[in-house]
Amino acid sequence: MVVIIGAGISGLSVAWFLNRKGIETSVLESRDRVGGVIESQEVDGYLLERGPNSTLHRPDAPDDALGRLVDQVELKHRLRVASPQAQKRYIMRGGRLRVLPATPLEMITNGLFSWSAKMRLLGEPFIGKSLDEETIAQFVERRLGREFLDYAVDPFVGGVYAGDPRKLSVWAAVPKVHALERNYGSLVLGAIAKGSRRGGPAGQLVSFDRGMSVLPETIAARLPRGSIETRCRIEQLNYGLDGWRIRVAKPTGVEELHARHLVLAVPAGEAARLIEPLSSEAARLLATIPYAPVVSTALGYLRDRVRHPLNGFGFLVPRREGMRTLGGLFSSTLFPQRAPSGKALITAFMGGTTDPEAVTLDDDTLVQRFTGDMAMALGADAPAAMVRLSRHQNAIPQYTLGHLERVARIKNLLATFPGLHLRASWSDGISVADCILNGEKLADRLALEHLQH
Repeated sequence: MVVIIGAGISGLSVAWFLNRKGIETSVLESRDRVGGVIESQEVDGYLLERGPNSTLHRPDAPDDALGRLVDQVELKHRLRVASPQAQKRYIMRGGRLRVLPATPLEMITNGLFSWSAKMRLLGEPFIGKSLDEETIAQFVERRLGREFLDYAVDPFVGGVYAGDPRKLSVWAAVPKVHALERNYGSLVLGAIAKGSRRGGPAGQLVSFDRGMSVLPETIAARLPRGSIETRCRIEQLNYGLDGWRIRVAKPTGVEELHARHLVLAVPAGEAARLIEPLSSEAARLLATIPYAPVVSTALGYLRDRVRHPLNGFGFLVPRREGMRTLGGLFSSTLFPQRAPSGKALITAFMGGTTDPEAVTLDDDTLVQRFTGDMAMALGADAPAAMVRLSRHQNAIPQYTLGHLERVARIKNLLATFPGLHLRASWSDGISVADCILNGEKLADRLALEHLQH
């Protein structure tokens, strides 16, 4: 028996891949639903996402665990690939939206950047490597200069991590970007050698016909009956010669479960609470992993009252522009049936580590600020017909300087407790696809240990 604490996409992925290998699992979730941060809602004919709006699917790639999972739970017919317009992304500069260049050549020919910045880009292949860990800001400013940091990388980090490039580790947060320097000596030469495609990372942005929640809900429905229990609070973990004993408060009363393997698929703060009696130092290190607070809003407009063509993935706003909104997704452009006919759905974000107070603002202030920013950025010159706010105090883990060393230290401290495994987005990637891949890898390791015993 493998007990998995947490029914987010990480915990569900481990459970699914283990069950495929014939290994019994029990998943315990504190909330009354599965999916963790993934949550889709239907409101007034709109399909909203309170958490991740999409993820990256790389069909036929060796690491495409998402594709394998979708096939196994028979969801391929419900998978939806984002519109080709998603390849176009906008950046605000000088108070208006401009198309973000998608290739090194477009960086030179596009009018978003000054000629001095373009000349700096041409010299990038001649910049030497650094052997020291750097923040994303230090890395980008060293290789590409301040303007590219301010108007390309800063808004990207705000959009993906809701984070501050001056704090996040380039090694941990964007390892593939750092690998271009390590392997090719240059970001430009590396991008050319790898044949970078338009619009960002190679692969397909995907969701499902009724939103991202389709995936965790389907996994849960296809796992053996009774293998997932919600509204369960873990009170205590004990390790002994016979394995793990888990004291859990359920709606029906307090029970004690036994397991040879225990997977903690929970946020860093909750993992710290659970392991503190086992290792106070590991718990302390886990508690130092920060999370970004984010408030998002779904805004439904009459389509003809938004002047922007909405022909892209969305837009990002550099901090230098002075707009409080971090950016917005053109949700009804990306995927079909996200808004009623004749209407448009925009999903906008505010907060992050550079503006943590935003999540504490009252609803009226937030709506006023969001709609004002949409009027300025998109020409939305009428009140939104539908507004739904979602606050997340601990939305996205931040891979700050020293993160890789910190995670390695946590694992070393807990290695003296056989059968304990930590698997969540605070380690090894924050995307849905990353969490599924890492869940599959853990399931493979546990299955191998099961065979050896």
